[in-house]
Amino acid sequence: MLERRRFLQHSILGSLGILVGKQGFSGISGTNKVSKPVVISTWAPNQKANAAAWKILAANGRALDALEKGIHVTEADPTDQSVGYGGLPDRDGRVTVDSCVMDEFGNCGAVMCLEHILHPVSVARLVMEKTPHVQLVGEGALKFALSEGFEKVNLLTPEAEKAWKNWLKTSKYDPMITVEHLEERNRKQKKQVPGQQDNHDTIGMLALDMKGNLSGACSTSGMAYKMAGRVGDSPIIGAGLFVDNEVGAATATGVGEEIVRICGTHTIVEMMRNGLSPEEACKKAVERIVKRNGIEKAKNLQAGFIAVNKQGEVGAYSVIKGFNYAVQTNEGAYTKDAKYLI
Repeated sequence: MLERRRFLQHSILGSLGILVGKQGFSGISGTNKVSKPVVISTWAPNQKANAAAWKILAANGRALDALEKGIHVTEADPTDQSVGYGGLPDRDGRVTVDSCVMDEFGNCGAVMCLEHILHPVSVARLVMEKTPHVQLVGEGALKFALSEGFEKVNLLTPEAEKAWKNWLKTSKYDPMITVEHLEERNRKQKKQVPGQQDNHDTIGMLALDMKGNLSGACSTSGMAYKMAGRVGDSPIIGAGLFVDNEVGAATATGVGEEIVRICGTHTIVEMMRNGLSPEEACKKAVERIVKRNGIEKAKNLQAGFIAVNKQGEVGAYSVIKGFNYAVQTNEGAYTKDAKYLI
């Protein structure tokens, strides 16, 4: 599980002073060109979520239906400590989840700071389909979910609760922390730091179905030990997710505050509208984060983007090394390490 959070620290330069890093790859194809349908998600372990989505896509199903079923897999996985059930709580010990969806018609829905619900992505979809609103938050989101037949569940697993109680011993909170920082500290101290691990992640999924329609969805439990009420980019349309059925779609993972500040996914879709490939568009968004923060700060944070265009071409880019993604097409399933700015 920690492998998918392996955000390693590197110095950053760019086309404003930027060198493009080498790309690792494991998969069936060396090209970004794929045929429809296609599903792409953040992080290689989410290939299992892709597989669930693919069953619907391969049967000529709608992209949004496929994404909802795919994200259910990760939301219900207790070993994933940053999404849904099993997610690490806020500093008060409460697991709050955020999610959003956007379909081929430009409709969208989101829930934020939602507690006690196993599948927030489905609540987000109902916000889109059954209310005049785009976003519901906190108690209001929970009230709506219960009115739609969702049942309360305890999202805090014993493992997550133990990690939180260990964290309370130091209450050290660094939203920019990377796994390499922790590994170096542990080597020096020759021990594990209680409750500490890389603490920002999400599952973002995009799909192009057989009819040529695009949809996207995100789900997360947010930063571990965050301040109560904190919301990142994941449930914010235009930041953590954006879909334009004429152009393409994009989603994000990483330090949500940085992604919000550049409207990351909307930026990527607009770059694709102007003719850039998905990979090139993701790179432009990453460059904006680096430019805004400066190299010294940017080398200690992570943000990663994935995108797909109307032609079924996929791409990704991240600030620092360690981000990967999963793809499934008619050719099969593969994972790929994203290029990064170093």
